[in-house]
Amino acid sequence: MTTSDRKYPVGVIGIGKMGLPMAGRIAAHGYPLYGYDISEAAIGELCGLITAARPAKSLADIGRSCEVVILMLPDSDVVKRVLFGEKDSLAAHLSSGSIVIDMSSSNPSVTREIGPRLKKAGVDFIDAPVSGGVKRAIDGSLAIMAGGDSAVIAKVKPLLLTMGKSIIETGMLGSGHAMKALNNYVSAAGLLAACEALRVGADFGIAPEKIVAVLNASTGKNNSTENKMMQFIVSNLFNSGFSLGLMRKDINIATDLAKSVDSKLLLGEVLLKSWADAEVKLGGAADHTEIFRMLDQ
Repeated sequence: MTTSDRKYPVGVIGIGKMGLPMAGRIAAHGYPLYGYDISEAAIGELCGLITAARPAKSLADIGRSCEVVILMLPDSDVVKRVLFGEKDSLAAHLSSGSIVIDMSSSNPSVTREIGPRLKKAGVDFIDAPVSGGVKRAIDGSLAIMAGGDSAVIAKVKPLLLTMGKSIIETGMLGSGHAMKALNNYVSAAGLLAACEALRVGADFGIAPEKIVAVLNASTGKNNSTENKMMQFIVSNLFNSGFSLGLMRKDINIATDLAKSVDSKLLLGEVLLKSWADAEVKLGGAADHTEIFRMLDQ
């Protein structure tokens, strides 16, 4: 594989809320696309959206057909099962020289373990998780945090640019996943603080739209006040497309990361408990903006 814009076959494993529009962007730029998901409905949706998409019957089909494989999966446990599971594993069917890109929100320590295992088979592995949500997945403006060998990242950069506007190389393998968890840690803290301010201000008698307007005109402005408060919380829609359970998982990864390097997150345990409590009360499938509803309970 070269660093040119040659349209090599790409496999996407995990056709969910993010994987589907990301696959759409890849196909729209002329890459032959193969899709795999354990859900037949997800594959049906993929083929309905992208008529040229080739539905793979198995992980083996993806491994034999694709030079680059993108993983968009729930967590590191699923990533390991897909790559190294005893039955029909992906790694067993990848050709030497192929590249696997884990764009899931995975555990960075597990990512570091996976890299050498694939390298023994001549397969390169990088982590490139994304931020921006479904809206930015649709329009191809995601932020992508890429960790791993710079030469490998350079080979797939044209592919990454079909999905993201900002490709930030973060350093060694696993650093992309570390940064994704830390980014979501900061995002979760900002969202919860904004929700609390909205609740207290409303109880005091200030109109919600006035609270949000002041925050966005002042130093309290953050991504949540700009892009979530009015759109998903004040509107009572709670349909941002990112689940509460996934946010809790990312906060957990961030706090575990801090412990692994003997660092401290002063807000970490409090924040993790708040989101874990919300997951118990509201369910992991609830939209992450529904954390606001926990304040009412």
